[in-house]
Amino acid sequence: MIYNIWRLARLFAAAASAAALAPCVLGALGAGAANAADSAVILIYHRFGDARYPVTNVRLEQFEAHIAALTAGKYAVLPLPEIVAALAGGKPLPDRAVAITVDDAYRSVYAEAWPRLRAAGLPFTLFVATEPVEAGLPDYMTWDQIRELRDGGVTIGAHSHSHLHMVDATAKQNREEIEISNRILRRELGAKPALFAYPFGEAGNAVMALAKKSGYRAAFGQHSGVIAPGQPLFYLPRFPVNEAHAAPERMRLALDALPLPVRDVAPADPLIAAGANPPVFRFTLGEAAGDAGRLACYHSERGKMALQRAGERRIEIRFDAPFPKGRSRINCTLPGPDGRWQWYGTQFYVKP
Repeated sequence: MIYNIWRLARLFAAAASAAALAPCVLGALGAGAANAADSAVILIYHRFGDARYPVTNVRLEQFEAHIAALTAGKYAVLPLPEIVAALAGGKPLPDRAVAITVDDAYRSVYAEAWPRLRAAGLPFTLFVATEPVEAGLPDYMTWDQIRELRDGGVTIGAHSHSHLHMVDATAKQNREEIEISNRILRRELGAKPALFAYPFGEAGNAVMALAKKSGYRAAFGQHSGVIAPGQPLFYLPRFPVNEAHAAPERMRLALDALPLPVRDVAPADPLIAAGANPPVFRFTLGEAAGDAGRLACYHSERGKMALQRAGERRIEIRFDAPFPKGRSRINCTLPGPDGRWQWYGTQFYVKP
């Protein structure tokens, strides 16, 4: 598999000079994947071949096209824990590193996604909400099926117990959710997961702090973007995939994306307080991004936004009306090298 070849390449590199190794690595991975990088794209799926829920489903022909693209040699699909470890430790990743994640443990993961991913040799992470599995709900996997995936090399992550809106819950409720989830996962799988995904991708600074205090190594949202050094490990982006966002053109755009270097992002808390709505969205665009004049930012409800500049690279977006209650996303993109797009995204939440 591509990710195993990358591991071997790194092992060989410890025993051979870079000059001697270069032709071997290039031949095994292709020129693009052989180049070291410090970023990765994470995909998030939910359901497979379940037309009842198009917002969280991907059609099987779409999913098979994704697998074909991911195994064609251009991308290095790695286990998510390996990407997190590299990001946290400042270690290089192959160019176009990708991780596959699936949330909620629906039965179609076992029936449709697992056989296809296993046959293709593609690793993935399953984030399990424990309550519906415990209840034996018909749309969800069983613990025996989840253990089968784990024994087959699938990484199991935590996704709370009841899949609640954590930003609307009390600190006590959220602690109990995580404690119950961890207790059940230890009982059924023998270990507490190292990775956590926020239900609905919703988090504020208090929820992120709880995830960190609970001992997870990293936690993930559902906002588009590329993970890279300097980003908060407890609010990492993932590109959502569903029927409406699964076309080959969109997948290439996401899979080839590069991180857009930004810093000093404000507001610092994705949970927008009632007295601070609408917020003023600000960030500083890094010099490595290139021409700031080509930057474009989009709001999930309002489309392309007018950008104001406070200095050459300090960007501001001012909104003339409050954000709607619930989730709002902002995506900023700028053309990068080789026809690839640099991408930064974030999600904000306003309590009902």
